[in-house]
Amino acid sequence: MIPYLWLKAMHVASILLFIGGLFSQSFALAAGREEARIVAAISRWDRSITAPAMLMAWLSGAVIAAYGAWFGSIWLWVKLAVVLALTGLHGVQSGRLRRRGGGAADTAMPVARTLGFVACAIAVIAALAVTKPA
Repeated sequence: MIPYLWLKAMHVASILLFIGGLFSQSFALAAGREEARIVAAISRWDRSITAPAMLMAWLSGAVIAAYGAWFGSIWLWVKLAVVLALTGLHGVQSGRLRRRGGGAADTAMPVARTLGFVACAIAVIAALAVTKPA
């Protein structure tokens, strides 16, 4: 079995890659159609790095929650709801990148709103994970 601190380190590293991928997706989608090379590169990065990091964050997080016996805690379910929203945003942005890469017409996403949501979600998740309120 993987020691707890190594598992937590893997979880944090996965989260950093996942969030970095979300930010890069947002910027690529905000760039518009004229930056096809950027969209293609970010789409490749998403498939090879961001999506696996998201899955690893989910898996390692579930194991950590089981170790801590936190599944009965309200803070964890609130955190999971926010993480689920970020996962959904990843799916939406991935789909838009795929469509745009395939030549489909797509409007630019409002990057400020998307990045604001991601930043607030990260702050909520971090606060809940560190403080573990009752």
